[in-house]
Amino acid sequence: MASKTTPSYTPYQMVDSKSMSLRTYLLPYLRQWPWFILSLCLALGGAYVYLLYKQPTYRIQASLLLQDDKRGNGQTTPLKELESYSPKKVVENELEVLRSSTLMDGVVRKLHLDARYFRKTSFGKREIYTESPVWVLVESGKPELYKKPLELDFPGGETVRINNQPYPLNQSIQTPYGKLRILTRQQVSRFKEPLLVQVMPQASAVDMYLSSLKAEPTSKTSTVIHLTIEDAVPQKGEAILNGLINEYNQAAITDKNRVATNTLRFVENRLRMVAGELAGVEKNVEKYKSTLGITDLSAQAQSFLQTTQQNDSELNQVSIQLAVLNDLQQFIDTQSDKRGSTPATVGLNDPVLLGQIEKLSQLELQHDQLMQTTSSENPLLQTVDSQIRATKNNISQNIRTMKAMLTSSQQQYQAKGQKLEDVIRTIPKQERELTDIKRQQAIKNELYTYLLQKREEMAVTFAAAIADSRTIEVAKSSAGPVKPVAVVIYALFGLVGLLVPTAAIAGRSALNTRVLLRNDVEDNTQVPILGEIMNKRQRDVLVVAPHNQSVLAEQIRSIRTNLHLGKGEDTESQVLLFTSSISGEGKSFISLNLGASLALLRQPTVILEMDMRMPKLHPLFNINNTVGLSTYLNGEATLDDVLQPIPGHPNYFIIPSGPLPPDPSELLSSPMFKQMLSMLRERFSYVILDAPPIGIVTDAQVVAPYADTTLFVVRHGVTPKHSLKTLDVLYREQRFKNMRIILNAVNDSESYHSNHRYKNSYSYR
Repeated sequence: MASKTTPSYTPYQMVDSKSMSLRTYLLPYLRQWPWFILSLCLALGGAYVYLLYKQPTYRIQASLLLQDDKRGNGQTTPLKELESYSPKKVVENELEVLRSSTLMDGVVRKLHLDARYFRKTSFGKREIYTESPVWVLVESGKPELYKKPLELDFPGGETVRINNQPYPLNQSIQTPYGKLRILTRQQVSRFKEPLLVQVMPQASAVDMYLSSLKAEPTSKTSTVIHLTIEDAVPQKGEAILNGLINEYNQAAITDKNRVATNTLRFVENRLRMVAGELAGVEKNVEKYKSTLGITDLSAQAQSFLQTTQQNDSELNQVSIQLAVLNDLQQFIDTQSDKRGSTPATVGLNDPVLLGQIEKLSQLELQHDQLMQTTSSENPLLQTVDSQIRATKNNISQNIRTMKAMLTSSQQQYQAKGQKLEDVIRTIPKQERELTDIKRQQAIKNELYTYLLQKREEMAVTFAAAIADSRTIEVAKSSAGPVKPVAVVIYALFGLVGLLVPTAAIAGRSALNTRVLLRNDVEDNTQVPILGEIMNKRQRDVLVVAPHNQSVLAEQIRSIRTNLHLGKGEDTESQVLLFTSSISGEGKSFISLNLGASLALLRQPTVILEMDMRMPKLHPLFNINNTVGLSTYLNGEATLDDVLQPIPGHPNYFIIPSGPLPPDPSELLSSPMFKQMLSMLRERFSYVILDAPPIGIVTDAQVVAPYADTTLFVVRHGVTPKHSLKTLDVLYREQRFKNMRIILNAVNDSESYHSNHRYKNSYSYR
């Protein structure tokens, strides 16, 4: 081999597969950086001009404390018991009141906000408020008044020109725009700058200011409301918020006074009615007593009633004790054979009886414990039984004695109660009737006193009515403008400045000639797609390992499975040919890992490094390349000499390319290559041919007749689209057997098969 001439061959372009994806997306934009700089400068210049002509907007804020009954801040009112003094206030409802057009309409009318005043400047018109020397009051306006601003200038101290037509100041004037009145707020002269006055309909002005008003509580549990409005003139914004608070408080006071007036009228009417009824009842009492000559018999009747109640109470106690003794006697008589139950002793206070019952319970408990450990013939158990019978006899004797005593007491209490009832029946009927009359007199008197008290309280409340709110902070403007924010404006304009050239370049990239999507492959060729390999910049040489479950490894296994689906049962081994259109499409990576995946099935696998011009496989494993495919085909080495195992991967072997021959294509066409494949088929289940790209050299086409399956690698962003047409011609002409496509470097958004299940189940390693 050393005596042979230097090999001559046509090299093909070498593309870095790891950086191609990033280059594909960034290079078109990086090349056009001057246009980005120019567009960004123009956009920032536009932002500067916009900020010069845009009038700043300020934020004005005030704080209001509400008395919310729902949240525990309600004030105590004199007629709270009547539930008719005033409706309860809820913060959410008061927020709607503050944002109502009724309140804002009152503010607009009082502050004459239906007219806006502007002064001309070098950077456009600027709104003013207190600096305006005049007020424009509309008595009756025509539609022309609201279409465009009025231009006012002052030729003298008593005259104003409206659109170059002179009119007197401080008088009602008839103009083409309607009946107006121009009132001076300060001394005017011809030296005053002209004004632009924009008059709006009342409803439009109310809607405009309501749209910029915000009313929000400070928190969910707070009754403090922040009122915020944004306006170009801080003084006007402060006047609007202060006026709104005044309108709100005045409306609350008016509502309170209306309710208080109606309530006071109702109280006075009731007083007149109750006074008449009370006078009539008092006359009936006087007449009844004088006619029958009745003095004070109620005290005696009350004494009899108390004695009767006490006697009934004692009789009930005796009856309860008799009932308990009867139950206790029944328990002793009927439940002598039952264990574990205790009779009720409610109402009994005899210590002897209670002690005997306690002793009976203890003896029965002792009996139960002995029964668990001894027989019924045990003397100790018989002794306990005799004690139980004796105790029950004592309890029965005691019960009979107590029942006799209680029965005697019961008879005495019954006799006494009958006597008291006879005495109560002797109370004259007139006394009971007098009691009814006095009861009516007391009711009327209490009601009359209550109404008198409430009338005085209502009179004081009506005179000192205040709103249920307190101003915590009066309206105050922000120190600086809140709109436009210079940083935001510059950022937005800068973003537009970057998007314009980006959109232009993206539009031009629509004419890109590289494969970017799966649809590009499906639209240009009929070759079936066997599988996809996702894009990953940093990846190992061999991602397929026994315990590796990364997405790449699973995708390689999926391709392996698809290959098995097309394998016939009678085929002893398969020769797989890998090729592509240009270099850098990941052909060697996929073929190497597919071989490793097949070897994991304990199938002897060998990969041939057939790209003898630019070999890539043997450097990855530091394999000696002094002998290899070229030396074997030249007859300088045997198959065992060139066949080398791949470190760390059992059942996986490699035949390196060997020294570069002068004529690789002719060498592959020799009978030695066919003979070598026959020997490899006998020793290996899978023979993988890593061939050069077909778009550069013809090596792949030379060995195509020996392959059972041809796998064509297409890399997104690398493979030219026109190569797909060539591939489709080769497929239709059947230049390669069982041709299939493998898509490489597919992004997640473009992949048909790399779904969220992979992302959630696997991770890169």
